Amino acid sequence: MQKAMAAGLVAAPAVRPAWGRQSPNDTVRLAVVGFRGRGRDHYQIFAKMPGVRVAYLCDVDERLFAPAVAEVEQLAGYRPETVVDFRKLIERKDLDAVSIATPDHWHALQTVWACQAGKDVYVEKPVSYVLREGRKMVEAARKYNRIVQAGLNRRSEPRVRSAMRFVQEERFGPAYRAKAVVYRGRTSIGRAQESSIPEGVHWDLYLGPAPYRAFTPNRFHYGWHFFWDTSTTEVGNNGVHMIDLVRWGLKKQAHPVKIHCAGGRFADDSDQETPNVQNASFEYADGTLVELEVTTLPSPPFGGMHLGLVFYTPQGYISSANNWSTTAGRFEVNPERNPLGGLSLEVVARSFPKISYEPGPAIPDLESGADPESNHFANFIACVRSRRREDLHCEILEGHLSTALCHLANIAYRTGRKLVFDPETETFPGDEEANRLLTRTYREPYVMPEEV
Repeated sequence: MQKAMAAGLVAAPAVRPAWGRQSPNDTVRLAVVGFRGRGRDHYQIFAKMPGVRVAYLCDVDERLFAPAVAEVEQLAGYRPETVVDFRKLIERKDLDAVSIATPDHWHALQTVWACQAGKDVYVEKPVSYVLREGRKMVEAARKYNRIVQAGLNRRSEPRVRSAMRFVQEERFGPAYRAKAVVYRGRTSIGRAQESSIPEGVHWDLYLGPAPYRAFTPNRFHYGWHFFWDTSTTEVGNNGVHMIDLVRWGLKKQAHPVKIHCAGGRFADDSDQETPNVQNASFEYADGTLVELEVTTLPSPPFGGMHLGLVFYTPQGYISSANNWSTTAGRFEVNPERNPLGGLSLEVVARSFPKISYEPGPAIPDLESGADPESNHFANFIACVRSRRREDLHCEILEGHLSTALCHLANIAYRTGRKLVFDPETETFPGDEEANRLLTRTYREPYVMPEEV
């Protein structure tokens, strides 16, 4: 059992929720947490929104503050305050919500703490570092009645929403199988020696719940993606976007029951620990099959896509290629495949069919909306105002179910075998090795409470 957090971090929030007492026209005061990479998009988008104020910027690297503050001021005409320690940030009584874009290993703990403090949360993908954390996030959102949006922002793109409705409504037949691919090249991080911690970098806060390691540039900005202590591999980094759409299209609200994942680290001499090739397969209780192929090495496109997905139906397939399209397959008799003669056309058709492919029905635009780059954030703010979590495009439960697929793939990879999973208990029955990887050992005082 994990030890409870230090007093003051695990107790019921001292800051009571403000939203619900305020007018819907009041300004939403928000903090962006972690902005070296994706978080910069967060504050740029929120700063341009009417009725939203980026009141705080929070990061463990103080060197980033000056240019970020200047950029917000240029965009919005005001200067946000800066905070280093997230725990101090959520004590602010004038703060309504936090937008989290920190490394993977921090997402869950910061989300739970924010919910406990009465703040609404936008949290980047993958929502958690291990599977058990995702369930804790759902529990915290429910207990404290918080609006928690998972940053799987493709769910807010109008064309994607139209395609998902098309698949779900079986307009081209029922999908029995799906495959997602992520071929996103990454250059090698090489090797780096341990060095002194740069001035302005709060290394202990950066590591947080992860094991303490000496500072190296490779473990810091973006390099954290390549170490098991802080990363969910490229499966969790970008694979989660595609596997989320697969699960959404297939209407899967339960975990798979069988998982296998093979891969490795190839063609790379560096400090990297995580694999650069992973091929995962999932089987659901009803027999539906899902595949996820991920690599950061050069690879030819799959169906014209370096990042995309395909749903297979008896009529053909539905692909995200060409801004979502369908292809129909037709089996025909091939008389040329009867070299000895004497076979009936029925036998020839069964044994040596000719397969032709042609465009299938067009996927109509069933959804319309605003700029897809900002819509997911706007949807979050709208729900902060309305308090209707059911209107979120990717509420935290959805984020947990999709991120869990990435965790299951990584556990199968790390154990090196096919696994059997119980969706109800979220455990591997009788498999101690695999069950240990469902959670983590937290470094004090950055500990997830047993009861949120």
